[in-house]
Amino acid sequence: MSSLRASLVIALLAGVLAVSVLLAIGLGAAAVPPQETVRLLWAAVTGGSIRADEVTAYQIIWQVRTPRVLLAVLVGAGLSVVGVAIQAMVRNALADPFVLGVSSGASAGAVLVAATGALTAFGVYAVSAGAFLGALLVSALVYLASRGAGGLSPLRLVLTGVAMAFGFQAVMSLIVYFVPDGESTSTVLFWSMGGFGAATWGALPVVAVAVTGTVVALRRSARRLDVLALGDETSVTLGVDTAGFRRGLFVLTSLATGAMVAVSGAIGFVGLVMPHLVRLWTGAAHLRVLTVAPFAGAIFMVWADLVARTLVAPRELPLGVITALVGVPVFVVLLRRRGYLFGGR
Repeated sequence: MSSLRASLVIALLAGVLAVSVLLAIGLGAAAVPPQETVRLLWAAVTGGSIRADEVTAYQIIWQVRTPRVLLAVLVGAGLSVVGVAIQAMVRNALADPFVLGVSSGASAGAVLVAATGALTAFGVYAVSAGAFLGALLVSALVYLASRGAGGLSPLRLVLTGVAMAFGFQAVMSLIVYFVPDGESTSTVLFWSMGGFGAATWGALPVVAVAVTGTVVALRRSARRLDVLALGDETSVTLGVDTAGFRRGLFVLTSLATGAMVAVSGAIGFVGLVMPHLVRLWTGAAHLRVLTVAPFAGAIFMVWADLVARTLVAPRELPLGVITALVGVPVFVVLLRRRGYLFGGR
């Protein structure tokens, strides 16, 4: 992809994202026309005045939908770039941000807090704090179990992560079994399938910092990611410290995934499918992939969330259902079209 074409693609995706955000904020059970949405958003940002009969619409737009849509943008962008990094780190095209068991650990931590009432010092963020701590716990266990004399083994990382995922899913089942109340069951469903229904303005800064920092760090490491994808022997020959670099990637992606899962639950297929779709447009160079992937992931997540909350309104579908319904057929098509990515034709 030439520099001019790349710039045009980025400009196009940025425009599509801006329009998608505006439409998603205005659409819902109580639809607000785009021009009214823009006016109410402008009033909120600048401290302007609104009419008395617009208070309800203003609260829906600014207090409910805007933080939700912005959170969808951040999580979609974050899962996409983390998926790119993890696929390069473990040299496995089937890897995604949750292959290391982080999502299961976060879900188990959230369910445990919801069932026991722990971490009350965090107030309304107690469940999210429990999810983040659960994610960190799993990350530490996977790291310790995967570390060998030569550093982190890609195969051992994947196998350990899968084992941890099953183990913490069993922990969730035990919690629900011994505390069989509706709240625990609904909490398990949310953290297993994901969603942005609990989005607040207070949740945005931490996720924004985590996602932005991850994107910047990965873009700076794009060249080393290109080399790492060629294999450890080639990487060492080209002067890349594979053990240290893979360790840094593991810590970075685990923290970013934990921060996102703590506010959105486990949303599958985004980090698995989006990197492959982006590579179809940009080629395999990680700098270009990491430039386009955040926009593509954000756009997809905004529309997936809009469908989840409007398809069967006033009820809301788990977001993971929508991403799976879209991700599975897309993944199968990619599998058939690009067989070389999955071990040869």
